[in-house]
Amino acid sequence: MEGTHEDITAPRPDAAHPDIYGDDGSIAPAFLTHVGAAIADRDTLTLKHDVEQLHQSELGDLLEALMPEQRLALVELLGKEFDFSALTEVDDAIREDIIDALPNEQIAQAVQELDSDDAVYILEDLDQEDRDEILAKLPFTERIRLRRALDYPEETAGRRMQTEFVAVPPFWTVGQTIDYLREDNDLPDRFSQVFVIDPTFKLLGAIDLDQILRGKRGVKIADIMHETRHAIPATMDQEEAAREFEQYDLLSAAVVDENDRLVGVLTIDDVDLMRMGGVGDEELSDRVLTTSRLRVPWLLVNLVTAFVAASVIGLFDHTIEKIVALAVLMPIVAGMGGNAASQTMTVTVRALATKDLDIYNAGRIIRREMGVGFINGIVFAMLIGLVAWLWFNDPNIGGVIACAMIINMFAAALGGIVIPLVLDRFGADPAVASAVFVTAVTDIVGFFSFLGLATWWFGLW
Repeated sequence: MEGTHEDITAPRPDAAHPDIYGDDGSIAPAFLTHVGAAIADRDTLTLKHDVEQLHQSELGDLLEALMPEQRLALVELLGKEFDFSALTEVDDAIREDIIDALPNEQIAQAVQELDSDDAVYILEDLDQEDRDEILAKLPFTERIRLRRALDYPEETAGRRMQTEFVAVPPFWTVGQTIDYLREDNDLPDRFSQVFVIDPTFKLLGAIDLDQILRGKRGVKIADIMHETRHAIPATMDQEEAAREFEQYDLLSAAVVDENDRLVGVLTIDDVDLMRMGGVGDEELSDRVLTTSRLRVPWLLVNLVTAFVAASVIGLFDHTIEKIVALAVLMPIVAGMGGNAASQTMTVTVRALATKDLDIYNAGRIIRREMGVGFINGIVFAMLIGLVAWLWFNDPNIGGVIACAMIINMFAAALGGIVIPLVLDRFGADPAVASAVFVTAVTDIVGFFSFLGLATWWFGLW
């Protein structure tokens, strides 16, 4: 039984070799050109010298910066020296392109060198046939571990956990545990906790390494272990598990099944992958057709809502014919509402992705945004009302657009937060879909309030 796979103290990109990253944090053009030239020349020696040493996150950044054909060539030239764990650091589309281009034999060989969580992350996107073929080539124990993790539903802690961990019985002494950790060659290179289990693998507690090192050799593990207060159910949603790590400042946590048996462990680096699940479905590296397929349905919805907004204008065509100034000022009301809604919507979508906005604080945030919308509506109502009055030399026009501005800015603020919340509640991607409905709300409310008020104000019913 083994433990964590990633050294949480390993250098991240900000501590990388200065030649790799530029001042803006992206791959330096000079380094990218250097690697590209080595790939073009099929200079394996240079690539192994300059690329093989990269941390997996650095290699992931490099893969994303390279052209598609260069990525595949780089993987081919590095061969067995290519660090497959870097594929957990790239967009889904890039990872799938690379994996699809490789023979299953090479993937199977690479998977054996990975920790189980990284292996699952790579295998889960493969076709069932390819996945089964790759698993069949693995040693029995490894195959069973990976199948167990893959059997858990997507976006659960069980999918992201490592099935390797370190565990000992409670009747062992500190001395026995230290000897075991020193002598067993199958244990992981790095881990921060030793779990305590009974003969049925039921989780009893845990011991931090510093406790073991400070304890006397004759002390029993049962006497110094502590309860694992934050064990993660394998079926827990991965984003909820990530919030557990954030709330309790965890470095690692045991993962248990429905019978409280230890089945794996989550570490802080796994949480980085889990948080990605809430960001959205669209990747920057997606192909043109993939991106188009994701966006077209919502654009069709937008087309329908645009016709609805146009029909609202049609209801007041008689009013517009009588007062031409309304046609000039109409876009201002809708445009200001749309911009205000976009500001609220952007903040809301980001808060949903980071889980800063949830059912517990949604009411308070909605009330705050309504207040902001009302105040901003008053401010711009006075400004635009004055401009319209002076422009058309008619205080009535200024009064109508001022009132309409307050109404639409209030509706924009409300729609900008409520619509993303509703879409997220029903499983739609608020980052892609919100703008469609928010635009519809601000257009319809803006046109109806402005033209409706003008019709009433000037007695044109």
